[in-house]
Parts: sequence; structure tokens; C-alpha cells
Amino acid sequence: MNPTHAAHESPPPTAPARPIGRAAAVVGLQWGDEGKGKVIDLLAGSFDAVVRYNGGANAGHSVVIEGRRHALHLIPSGVFHPRVKGVIGNGVVIDPESLVREIEGVVAAGVGALDLAISDRAHVVMPYHKLEDAAREAALAAQHGPASAIGTTKRGIGPAYADKATRATAVRMGDLLRPALLRDKLARILPAKAAVLRALAPDAPVDLDAERLATDALRLGEKLAPRITDTTYLLHDMLARGGSLLFEGANATLLDVDHGTFPYVTSSNCSVLGIPAGTGVPGSHLSRVIGVMKAYCTRVGGGPFPTELLDERGNRIRERGREYGTTTGRPRRCGWLDLVALRYAVMLNGVTSIALMLLDVLAGFDEICVCTGYRIDGRVTDRFVPDAEVLAHVQPVYERLPGFASEIGSARARADLPRQALDYVRFIEQATGVPVEIVSVGPDRAQTIKGA
Repeated sequence: MNPTHAAHESPPPTAPARPIGRAAAVVGLQWGDEGKGKVIDLLAGSFDAVVRYNGGANAGHSVVIEGRRHALHLIPSGVFHPRVKGVIGNGVVIDPESLVREIEGVVAAGVGALDLAISDRAHVVMPYHKLEDAAREAALAAQHGPASAIGTTKRGIGPAYADKATRATAVRMGDLLRPALLRDKLARILPAKAAVLRALAPDAPVDLDAERLATDALRLGEKLAPRITDTTYLLHDMLARGGSLLFEGANATLLDVDHGTFPYVTSSNCSVLGIPAGTGVPGSHLSRVIGVMKAYCTRVGGGPFPTELLDERGNRIRERGREYGTTTGRPRRCGWLDLVALRYAVMLNGVTSIALMLLDVLAGFDEICVCTGYRIDGRVTDRFVPDAEVLAHVQPVYERLPGFASEIGSARARADLPRQALDYVRFIEQATGVPVEIVSVGPDRAQTIKGA
């Protein structure tokens, strides 16, 4: 008998039926800093793992527990729950020095061993990426004025993602465990990087010592080695055993490189559309998407912001909301809620429920304005325009709602909210067609209203 034909005569063995776990995602619906860290911390205890799928150390998620604020940049925000595994997926770009420092800080805060897995396919932010990031921003500002700069955190995120796309100049976390390979890569990469830096900043000294960079990177790789693994198989194995995953997005939808206000965006897909590519888990596993929004809007860095308030009201929101960057300390631009942008983000992410954050910040306003449309060339539209050039010239169309005077930080149920605050929540639900599942009335875990 022909062995080739024999192989086809018997049907292949059938794989045994396996349980499939559940998966949910938490995603920012505005320009970032919405309070995703608190929401993830609130939900993480009912999941087996929290998975970061995009971004880098440019993200800053804050968790406040019993009055103590913990700032996280690369480690998933569910880390403060025992028995919850943290996973940094392949879509993240990792500054290993920052990650080691962050791990040490979290352990010192009392988390203990910290169950954290890091993708061996995640790309590395090297020191020259930070130099390039800063040089590009400075060159843009010098050539075309400060307003032309993107407003990056200068953490090297964009250049690291650019190297990922060009491939030949990329370093991955798994490379930090292979000394000969890493040294060979750096020997090929550094001459090109030096040329780029000299072109961007001709007067700045360029010190790229290959052996020093390799030694430092390998030292960090040795510290992280027990945590570096194939996280794609790890996540699929967890799902096959019936485990549950909570995906954590960094940055936010309006900063998504494909669907945000380009070019004033980050360098990754930070909507839920980035989950499959950033983790290897298909989007079909997602059964729940919690969209996180502020009761108003903020933005950091350059780019259009139709509802920005450049007056005492904006300053008041900034100070009450402590609107200063977790990563950079930069003051955030503040403005009224933009429902046009919010509905777009809800649509794009397939949001199933909303977490409304920082409602307490609006206490004391006699009137709250909400943008319900854009006027463009004399015509009004309710569709968002993810194009910075067009968006910079739209005029917001406002609906004015009554404000609420009383402080609400002690509210623990919707019935505790003043009528005007509750009406504001209902207005958002009606406008988006999505229920508000969580209302945050303060930074602490306890200052939370759950349920519709």
C-alpha cells in the first residue's frame, strides 16, 4: 500500500473538547488618563490574569488603595490583587530598566513575589530610542514652531515601534537572553542610529558604546529572565483551562495610531482592535468591553481639542481633578465632555458598558456644557472626524445642563447622588445607548458606585 494514500484513508484524531474561558477588556474612550487603572483594579479580582496589550512606559495608571497612590507604567493594574497573574503581551514596547525599577517598587509596596509574565516577542526600548524621540520633537519644534511637535513623553515609544516595523533595527525581549545575538544586532544597529541622531541634532554629542549598551541590556535581561516567556501560548492555555482574562489598554481610543486624531496620536493600536495583534488572542473571545470615560475631557500634548476651556473653568477642572500627568507631571488641557468623540469611541470598541470617572470634579458648577455636534463649514454633524487638520477647525455645538452644588465623594449608591448629577449620568447613557456600570466619585477604591 502506498503510505501516502494510507495516511489519508484514516481520519485525523479529533481533539478533545476543551473549556473556553471568558475575556473582557477595559479601554479608554477619550485622549487617555480616564482612570483605567482604578477600573481595572476594581474588576481584576474576578479574573485570573490582567493582560497589557499595547504601549510602553509612556502610559501611567494610578491605583489608590486606602489613601495610598500607586503609579504603574508597564505592569498591569491588577497586580494589587493576590492570585491574579499579570501579563505583558507582545504588542507592548518595554523599557527593561523602567520595568525592573517598577517591579522592585511594587514588591516593596507589599505585593510579594509578583506573578508577572513578559512576552519574549515584546520589543525593547533602548537608550538610543529615547535620544531619537527627544531629538525628533526638538527638530519639529525648531523647524515649524512648538505647536508642530507631537507632544510625546520622550520615552522612546515611537522610535521603538518604528524599529519594529523596519525589522532590521529591532531588539526583542528574548534577545536579552542571548548575548552573542544581542551584541551582533547592536553592532549592526548602532552605526545607523548614530547617523540618524547626528542628522537630527548635529551639535549634540552622540555616545553609543555598543559594549556598554549590550552589558547593561544583558544585565537587565538576566533579572527579568524568569518572567520572559511565550505569552501567546500561556494565554491560550489559560483560556483552554477555563481561565478568565482581563485586557488592559494603555493610552486611549482617540490616540489610536489608525483611528485617533492623526498625527497627534500614540504609536500603537490602543483601542480593543489592538488586542488580537498585541496578545495573540482573537477578538472573538471578548464578551465584555468596559469603556472608561471622564465626566469631562482632557488631553496632554499637541493636537486638536474642540471643547478645550482656556479660562477659569478649565483651570478649576484641572485643580479639582488633579489633572497632571502620572508619567510626566505635565498639566493636562481640560474641557467639557465631547459626546461626538465619545459615541465614535463607543462604536469603534463595541463597548458594552461604561465606567464614568471623576464625576465629583464637576461639583460646584452652576451649568455643565456637553458637546453634542460639530459645526464644519456651516453644517452640523454628529460624526467624529479623526483627522487633526479638520478637527482643529470644528466649532462645538453645546447643550447646557444644570450643574450640582453638593460634594458627592461620600456617595455609594445612585440614590445618594443629587438629582442633577444623576440626570447627567442618564444623559450620557441615553446619548451613547450604553449603560453606565460604574460611577467613580473619588480616587479611592471605596469611592465607587456600581450597578445601573
